Amino acid sequence: MDTEIRIERVLPATIGRVYDAWTRADLLVQWYCPNPTWELKVDADVRVGGDWMVEMGPHVVRGTYLEVEPPRRLVFSWKWDGTEDEPTRVEVDLAEVADGTRMVLSHTGFADAEDAANHQQGWEPELVRLTDLLNSVGAS
Repeated sequence: MDTEIRIERVLPATIGRVYDAWTRADLLVQWYCPNPTWELKVDADVRVGGDWMVEMGPHVVRGTYLEVEPPRRLVFSWKWDGTEDEPTRVEVDLAEVADGTRMVLSHTGFADAEDAANHQQGWEPELVRLTDLLNSVGAS
């Protein structure tokens, strides 16, 4: 298995709404956790060099924004508190398509295939929750 994740989805919303869902704390708090029963807290200083932090129940992940190109691209580092792992890198690329917005998420830099697989298992339910959020607020 590979040590990188690449997930592509067409989301039912405008590129601006999808970008907002990735960058506004009030929207991130509604989907950015694989377990909907955990309390979720989000801080996001969305600018190059700005920090972000998400508390997912007992787990905390944080990083720094490396590229911010509204509404098409967002790149940030990703590191779990309490681990000695090197930070990984998340890239989110957005493009307008006929049915909404194509999102390509790449998460790279994992130490091994098992770590990549564990993160893949986390991203999948989060992206379902993102799609549900975008459906609930409409595609405007």
